[in-house]
Amino acid sequence: MAAPRGAGAWWLWAGLIPVLVLFAAAEEGSSTAEFDVRPGGVVHSFSRSLGDYSCTFTYAAQGGTNERWQMSIGVSEDDKLFSCSVWRPQGKSYLFFTQFKAEVKGAKIEYGMAYSQAATGGLSDIPLKAEEFEITKTTVSHKEGKFHSELSKLVIVAKTPHDEL
Repeated sequence: MAAPRGAGAWWLWAGLIPVLVLFAAAEEGSSTAEFDVRPGGVVHSFSRSLGDYSCTFTYAAQGGTNERWQMSIGVSEDDKLFSCSVWRPQGKSYLFFTQFKAEVKGAKIEYGMAYSQAATGGLSDIPLKAEEFEITKTTVSHKEGKFHSELSKLVIVAKTPHDEL
């Protein structure tokens, strides 16, 4: 049974997020890196790889100054799930995003969500409206003309190809 990929099914996956944090926090099978999200309207990308899997965050933003963001990638112990999270640790970005796309390679997305605010200091994640972004087998990206330019976090859980014995 395939898991729901749409934004309307976020509550089904709410319990999965703590599990993802656990396997992303393990020393083996995970990686976290900081990077600057830069304004100026120019398209930038940041990528991380772990074994056969990779995640690339591509964006263009305007306003303000550079912001420190993080990307965490991880593979579950059984090698069945690959996760990629991109977020601003301070919770809310003050940049005006004109576009965004997170793409995974080596796995197919089972769950994806984009947020206008990331949880910090007692505040909760605030998801984008379903019409603002789209999810395909390998990407979570803005919808042209529908995205309201606020982005602070992306979460992807992807199923890895697995040979059955």
